Amino acid sequence: MRELLSAAAERAVRYLETLDGRSVAPPPRAVAALAQLDEPLPEGPSDPAAVLAALDDLGSPATMAMAGRRFFGWVIGGALPATVAANWLAAAWDQNAAGWQSSPAAAAFEHVAQRWLLDALGLPPDCAAGFVTGATMANFACLAAARQSVLKRVGWDVEADGLFDAPPITVVVGDQVHVSVLKALGLLGLGRNRVLRVPVDDQGRMRSDRLPDVAGLVVLCLQAGNVNTGAVDRWRNCAHSRAVSAPGCMSMALSGSGPPPRPGGHRCWRAWPMPIPGRPTPISG
Repeated sequence: MRELLSAAAERAVRYLETLDGRSVAPPPRAVAALAQLDEPLPEGPSDPAAVLAALDDLGSPATMAMAGRRFFGWVIGGALPATVAANWLAAAWDQNAAGWQSSPAAAAFEHVAQRWLLDALGLPPDCAAGFVTGATMANFACLAAARQSVLKRVGWDVEADGLFDAPPITVVVGDQVHVSVLKALGLLGLGRNRVLRVPVDDQGRMRSDRLPDVAGLVVLCLQAGNVNTGAVDRWRNCAHSRAVSAPGCMSMALSGSGPPPRPGGHRCWRAWPMPIPGRPTPISG
């Protein structure tokens, strides 16, 4: 076991140390070589060292150099050596982190990370937080909370009774809404094609003067960091707009790429939880 794990560590370190000397995109020959992986299901177990070597020899050259300093595609941050090392240790622990009973250590780490996150975002310490796999599930969780909240105000328990015969919800998004939001809406039964799109400016920010007049139950999705420009929707202007001032409206700041720094130099999302007469406090995600 020690020899195998040491070999894996050595291969991983060599991969990271050579990123600056290779192209960011994999060369065509490396991508073509991936065809060698398509072989029949083995009749029995394979030598672990041989499997590791095949993964590295075929997989490493065909990767996109996202861990390097020259990758600027999408909104993806490179892993630091400390995070890679921590991930190795976590993989060795092989914990079921569902709760304190199954893994006290994992629960303690999450509790501290949540407290730090709320502090970094400037949110009240009694806020709840969850750690998900990425933007799609973050938006899914926030939209699910918004769906449950707005329906609860009219006496509908969506978790118990579902969406059949439920009061309709209008979802308002900017015209450059991220695809993960639309995917989450489809998964939640709110529909991708039923959203109201609001025109945006040249930076992708929602134009508050073009918000539609809506009534009933409304979920307003604001963007904290346009993927292409980093621009943040003008939260106060949109949230105070008469077009979405119905008592059933809930505002949400959904996942984004690069919000502006707050005082002290820390970068954060900010939902600006300000009181608005007859309106709920915004939630962030």
